[in-house]
Amino acid sequence: MPSATDICNRALSRVGEARITSLTDDSKQARACSSAYAHIRDEVFRAHPWNSVITRAKLAKLADAPPFGYDAHYQLPADCLRVVEVYNTSLPWVIEGRKLLSDEGSPVSMRYVRREEDPNQWDSLLQSTVAARLAMELCEELTQSNTKRQIATQEYQGLMSLARKADGQESSPMPFEEDSWINARY
Repeated sequence: MPSATDICNRALSRVGEARITSLTDDSKQARACSSAYAHIRDEVFRAHPWNSVITRAKLAKLADAPPFGYDAHYQLPADCLRVVEVYNTSLPWVIEGRKLLSDEGSPVSMRYVRREEDPNQWDSLLQSTVAARLAMELCEELTQSNTKRQIATQEYQGLMSLARKADGQESSPMPFEEDSWINARY
């Protein structure tokens, strides 16, 4: 069962650095991992709507209205890293700060990428992708090697592509909505 330390050790191994026993170790490697891990994890989560970290929520309309432009706003959940989809509204919506703004007057349902801190809840390819991105981040600080950084970047890009493909195949195809403009050619 992987932990944050295990993910960091995978990253350290990729760049040829010594392993750590904890993110609180008194070593250069542990300090670098501790400083970068949460930021990199959230960055990778935000880069793609990973199935293993998506959840759903219903948002209640806030009592006050935005100063202009929209009729209502809704507070995003504290663990929301990226809004994937908003349901039960055909009206435009936008994210500003930590709020979803819309002209919808009723509660809004949404799917979003959540900050999942337990690596055991992530897909195995997502674990590898976070480790590869972390290796890319740590490489310069720990090795001062541009060559290793280039290799780490290539490994990350390859894993990201592979993980996205696998992740994207775990649902049925989305239906194609036809509208009058598309049907006009028939």
